Amino acid sequence: MINKFYTAILLSAFIFTGCKKEAVNGLSDIRPAVPVTVANAADYRPDPTIIVSKSAGGGTGPFQIVLTIPSNKGKTIKEISKVAFSTSYTQIQSTGTTGFYTTTPIPGDGTTVTFTSSFSEILAKGLGPIPATNAELTRRFYFLVTLSDDTKIVTTPVRLLVAD
Repeated sequence: MINKFYTAILLSAFIFTGCKKEAVNGLSDIRPAVPVTVANAADYRPDPTIIVSKSAGGGTGPFQIVLTIPSNKGKTIKEISKVAFSTSYTQIQSTGTTGFYTTTPIPGDGTTVTFTSSFSEILAKGLGPIPATNAELTRRFYFLVTLSDDTKIVTTPVRLLVAD
């Protein structure tokens, strides 16, 4: 009986010491090798925030979101492959082809790519309402960016803050 007890302890010791420990901290984000930043972000709340105007452009509220990557990474932006306008990452991470804000690729220009839209387009797609002044839209823009080597990066969400 004692022999079985010691055998069980010895076997357990081998099993636990044989496991490989992973060096991943479950509380930290895993960042891509090539970071994508929002060049025209006015604030971080905590995500990049673009300040936009409802009244600009004769009431259409046009806006741009400019995404960039560092020039020292040896890669360029091929395109924004997909754009989602949602309350979570679920849509942009899906392999589906429907439900996106746009699936028409937006070509990059070196280390920069610019997404252009408007409040009138958001309303036309049935994704409103547009909030009152000094409020954020409840939905965020999520981008799937494809680099020149076909690496795909999902960006952090981009918030829109309505200025007027």
